[in-house]
This record gives sequence, structure tokens and C-alpha cells, in this order.
Amino acid sequence: MLGLKGKTNHFQLKNIPHRSTLSDANARRNNLVFQEIYYSLLNLYRPIISDSRQQYAWENRLEIIDSSTISLFKSILSCVGRNPSNGQKKGGIKVHTQISLQENLPHFIWLSAATVHDKRFLKHIKIEPGKIAVFDKGYNDYKTFDEFTKDGIFFVTRLKSNASFESVTENEIPDYLDDGVLKDEIIEVNVKEKGKFLKKTQLRRIAYWDSENKRCFEFITNLIGMNAGHIALIYKKRWSIELLFKQLKQNFPLKYFLGDNENAIKIQIWCTLIVNLLLTVIRKKIKRKWAFSNLANFCRLHLFNYIHLMKFLENPEKDWLKEINPQLQMKFSSA
Repeated sequence: MLGLKGKTNHFQLKNIPHRSTLSDANARRNNLVFQEIYYSLLNLYRPIISDSRQQYAWENRLEIIDSSTISLFKSILSCVGRNPSNGQKKGGIKVHTQISLQENLPHFIWLSAATVHDKRFLKHIKIEPGKIAVFDKGYNDYKTFDEFTKDGIFFVTRLKSNASFESVTENEIPDYLDDGVLKDEIIEVNVKEKGKFLKKTQLRRIAYWDSENKRCFEFITNLIGMNAGHIALIYKKRWSIELLFKQLKQNFPLKYFLGDNENAIKIQIWCTLIVNLLLTVIRKKIKRKWAFSNLANFCRLHLFNYIHLMKFLENPEKDWLKEINPQLQMKFSSA
């Protein structure tokens, strides 16, 4: 704001607010207000951002779940990892995220300390019966999987390397299936709660050789009748949430926070998600193709300028000539 002196007259501010003033204000503001704004905007623009062009019918049912950790400069929220030599450990906040493949934007967010285990997020997610949840093996919880099956919710994840199970029956692998499918079987696992045995439940285990990465993946699911090759493809679709995290971290680096308290940090994260959503809507509405990073940088440079954003993005040259010199625009057109 100090570097944009001359463009801030319409703010009618006698003094630029100090960082400490903003930090104190955000400590008192309720971050749930910003959360509500995000979800309201998502519901408003859902018809625009939804993409129904899918190759397989099951793609419309996919719910992708993952988390990303943001390191903090102080021990505001407990963090994981080794204790440093000075005995002071920086804090961290974990952003647990749920997206649908159609939208590729978070429609459910849960913020926790970095030490909170991923599988606790499964208690908070909202999945309708018939949907397919896909997530990494860090979320493995057989009790939750058993509840999913009872509620008519499906899932696909990876089997942990130290998982204990018993093979019940081996399914035949048809000739028309993907050559990567090595094994398809029904297994039995123990369902426990707080270390206490409750029951046994059956799941489907699929071993798949990924020729591209030269490694074998083991998947578990409660999708009993689905094509085994499609099970592997469902897990591959999980990569879209990694691309979302990459987009957020590259264009909105959450390394510098304007407040040193938990509430201020959550507000800044929600504001980042709001901006990401709005830029996604703009990209969807304009016909001209803009890379997301270019669009974000352009908006960042022109925050204090009066500009018709949509007209400029559709035709930058025409809009620029119109503002500079109408006669020059006529010459340019005739040429």
C-alpha cells in the first residue's frame, strides 16, 4: 500500500494501518464469518464452476479427500517432526480438504493443528450415499470403512504396507481388463475401536502394476462389482487435489501472515480460498484462455486501478487502445 501512493486517494485514509493494528483486529474477528462467505460464494457460482464433461459415469460421484500442512513462524498450533536444537518448535496448521471431481474446488474445509491425524477428518466429512470417497492410506480406519458400507458410501484407498488381513476368495481377472491388474480378491480385516476388537469385515483388495512409475499399488475398496482397472483409475483421479494444493501454494504463498494468533491465521487462509474461488469463476466465464498464474499476477498488479476486468481479459489489446487513444484504435483497426 505504501508503494502505491497516489492510487489510494479514494480510500480516504489519513494513515496506512500498521500491521500490528490489523493483527489485533483479526484476533477479535470471528473467522467463521469468512468461512460463511466462502461457502456462500461457492453455492452461488456452483453452476459456473461445475464440469459435467466426464468420460465415465462414476466420475460424477467422486469425492476426493486430502490435507496440506502450512508451517507457521511461531508455536501457535502444535506441529510435528523433530525437536530443533534450540528447543523451540514452529507451529503448523493442517488444511483438511474435500473436493468433488466436477468442481475441483474445496466444498468442505476443516482446519486443525498439524499434529492431528488425517483419519480424524473422516468423522467430519459429509458424503451422500452412492458417492465414492478416494483418499490416501493415511486415512485408513476400518471402523469408518465399515460405517461407510452400512450407509451406502463407497471408498477407494491404498492398503498400508503393515496391514494385517486374511484372504477369503480370489476373483477371476477377465482377459479384457487392463494388463496392470495383478490380483483381485476379497479379504477380511479386524475392526477395532481404541485397540478393542469389535468385529471382522470384508473388503476388496486389488494389486495393480503401474508401468509408468514402475511400482505396484495395493488398493482396498468396498466397490465389489466395479471393473478392477477402474478402481486403479479412480485412485489416479486423486491427483487433481494435489494440483489444487500446488495452485494455492504457488499463487498464494501462505508464508507471510499478518497476524500472530490462530484466529488471524485462519482468516487469512479463508481469504486465500475466497480469492482462489473468484479467480476460478473468472477463468470459467471468459472465452479467452488465461493461465491461472498469469490471471492471479495481473489482478495482483491492478488491485488499486479502475479497470473493467472482464472486458480487458477478453480482449486486452482492444481495451488498452480504447483507453489510450480512440483515434489510434481506429487506425489500428483499419490497418
